[in-house]
Amino acid sequence: MPEPRLATHVWVGGYLRLLSLQDIPAYVTAHGDDTAGAVIVKLATLDGQAVAYSREWDLMTGARRWAVLAEGPEYEVDARVSKQREFDPDLWVIELEDRQGRHLLDQMDG
Repeated sequence: MPEPRLATHVWVGGYLRLLSLQDIPAYVTAHGDDTAGAVIVKLATLDGQAVAYSREWDLMTGARRWAVLAEGPEYEVDARVSKQREFDPDLWVIELEDRQGRHLLDQMDG
């Protein structure tokens, strides 16, 4: 039996709150499907570089985990995220800005 999942908008709200508590600026730049939309988190380190993360299934454990979707110059990461958004209009995109590279995804379940 699959594990229950939070509605995406609930997860996004919780994640944004967690980030705000750590003074990490975050913005929803694409609002996807409230119930079941996938999420990409783009982290800009404010030095021209960025990393985008997306959820994927770990086939070895059956668990979901965050994996790097794209990494490098921010304009290249933006292009990759835009391509994903064209492919999946239900996709959420959350953009963070943190010089230390903190994303706190390891603290989020669901």
